[in-house]
Amino acid sequence: MSPAPELLLIGGGGAMTLSVDVAVQALEQAHARGLRTHVTNTAGTLAATPAVTAAAGTTSAVDFGDPAGTAGWASARAVAGERPAVVFGVREMAQEAVAATAHALGLPGNPPEAVRRIRTKDACRAALAAAGFRQPAVRLCAGEAEARAFLAGSAGPWVVKPRDGIDSAGVRKVTAVDELAGALAELPDRGAPFLVEEFVEGAEYSVEGVFVDGRPHVLAVTAKEKLEPPYFVEIGHVLPAGLPDDTRLLVEDTVTRALTALDLSFGLFHVELWLTADGIVLGEVHARVGGGWIHRMLPYALPGLELYGTVYDDVLGRPVTLPAATRAAATRYFAPPPGRVTAVDGWDEVRAHPAVLHAELHVAPGDVVPGYRCGADRVGAVVVGAPTAAEARALARRLVDSVTFTVEPPEPAVSVTVEPRPLTSSFQISHMTIETVDIVRLRLLSPDGTTTGEGEIAADSGYGQDGPAIAAEADALARTLAAAAPGPDPVATLRARLDKAHADGVSAPARMLVEMAFLDRAARLAGVPVWRLLGLPEPGRVRLLHTVPIGEDIPRDGRPLKIKLGGPDDEDVLRSLAGVDAPLILDANRGWDRQDWERLRPLVTALAPAVLEDPVRDPALLPEIRAALPGTAVLLDEGIATPADAEFAVRTAGGLNVKLMRFGGILPALTALTTATERGAARMLGCFLEPPRAIAYAAQLAGLSDWSDLDGHFWVSDDPAVPGYTLDSGEPGIPRISYAQDGPA
Repeated sequence: MSPAPELLLIGGGGAMTLSVDVAVQALEQAHARGLRTHVTNTAGTLAATPAVTAAAGTTSAVDFGDPAGTAGWASARAVAGERPAVVFGVREMAQEAVAATAHALGLPGNPPEAVRRIRTKDACRAALAAAGFRQPAVRLCAGEAEARAFLAGSAGPWVVKPRDGIDSAGVRKVTAVDELAGALAELPDRGAPFLVEEFVEGAEYSVEGVFVDGRPHVLAVTAKEKLEPPYFVEIGHVLPAGLPDDTRLLVEDTVTRALTALDLSFGLFHVELWLTADGIVLGEVHARVGGGWIHRMLPYALPGLELYGTVYDDVLGRPVTLPAATRAAATRYFAPPPGRVTAVDGWDEVRAHPAVLHAELHVAPGDVVPGYRCGADRVGAVVVGAPTAAEARALARRLVDSVTFTVEPPEPAVSVTVEPRPLTSSFQISHMTIETVDIVRLRLLSPDGTTTGEGEIAADSGYGQDGPAIAAEADALARTLAAAAPGPDPVATLRARLDKAHADGVSAPARMLVEMAFLDRAARLAGVPVWRLLGLPEPGRVRLLHTVPIGEDIPRDGRPLKIKLGGPDDEDVLRSLAGVDAPLILDANRGWDRQDWERLRPLVTALAPAVLEDPVRDPALLPEIRAALPGTAVLLDEGIATPADAEFAVRTAGGLNVKLMRFGGILPALTALTTATERGAARMLGCFLEPPRAIAYAAQLAGLSDWSDLDGHFWVSDDPAVPGYTLDSGEPGIPRISYAQDGPA
């Protein structure tokens, strides 16, 4: 007696309950027809889906992500006498392996090239457009520049999406060019090519069907409902959709012609489309059953339908009869507000309702509900049956709405760390030698642990900056701010709260660290860089001063030099600078008294430096120094930490050096720079020995300064010391530093 024919189910089911349910039904309908079943999947997913494994006759660990490898495995098995009668798959990501395997075995299936085409979304759009079907304009992009070019040549809005993906992950609506960077940041694979296409305005539907004898047969048209953009999360489905007969027939005809044009002829199909003012616009095409529990809705609406059994019967040459729709079904997803769930009421009553075909809920008290960005973020669903589509839709809504979720904001997720780090070389100024700093990092975390905002500074004990103490202050302040209700203007709200923290005595380094993290988060949420969020000039390239600590050799390559003075060898250093062909900035760090100034005055006046910073301890000497150096900008730095200090520096010296670590961040530093600008004073943007992220943060103010003394990171990190750098300022949040140079700055 010959063995029963075998179903080879490639890809089994995924870990989600819906995927498991589909796979189990597909296996049950095979067993009902006397088929043996063999399931392949990755080893990890086989172990994670015991219900599928239990329903299968045999399983093998074969990676469906390798279509050629899967086909080779199946071919070797066939040579050994284990040849399946049907090759099938229910998962989107397995369809190429299904097609390749069926082709290799000479069994019914879709052509591999046809499946590759529909899974490559831009190729599918091109094929449909070439066949005369309406399609939104689309462009395959390798980077932001290409995406911006597409936006510039079209009216918008637009949609950014992965070239190949599922569950609307990474799909986002873009209504303005400024939102593009934020959308790109959410793509699942930032290094892969992606699509930007025109947004289609219209009601959305999908068409569900099966191929019989190679021809497509429509089973139902499904109406879709989605949450509000910018994301495309489906919240409900109803089938059959309540369309007029002429519209429904036009939809069915359009879809069946499109499937034929795409050379599809096997299995199930799920085709998305829009009904617009200009007609039908086809969306994505899938060689599988639709998601959203459509596989449960169809058999209820079409009594007697066995989706997968129909495919098996067709392959095996058995008679196929497709029932008509005599009832309706609907799915509705739960969408409680984000936060920590403290109570759920009404769920048991929903599960017990006689019209419920399926119900699931994945959150309970204590769980955290995330925001909704893709289908995987949904927390549960109710599937119901009813006599009509209107009744099914209304019942699904009523049941979902009857479940009450009590949600509170989750505990602020804040992570602060302190890491002592030795400098790459010691750094000597007039009153200290620095050998090590504490790197303090603060991260704001989403409920799933993803970093949503980040700050990083370096604390130097020589300046009275205690790393652990700053970390404790910043942690407490960040948790307070994270727990507070957001205001309509995130920048204004943050400024007010940080001003209060200042009044309450929170240190400037802690306030800067918190400001960095929260502005980074606000900018990422807005999809723009911090400089744009604050209305600053784009920072672009930053021309650096090269700082020379006391005791180090002075380079002679033409770069602007900031020479640290205030040591015992100042006379020799000043004499050695004669004839240096570079702008000179001299910084004594308040290392001179009157006697020192009088002794060094002839050498300083002969050099006529561009800038003399913090020359003396006694500010009463400043008028005399300014008179002696009419072409030199005299700046104050030490102790300049408030708007009042900035006013004093402008009045007495004519200029100031603004350091974010002293002022407490960009927002208070902006006030000081604005004062200096309005008074025509000289402005330098400075730093301590700080990590690259803090330097990039400060560099966003470079366009408001005359001089950028922002090279402190070269002593803190392994980054190469360069005379200038550029900021990658197109990404949301804090820019990154790029050291590629096009010549000396």
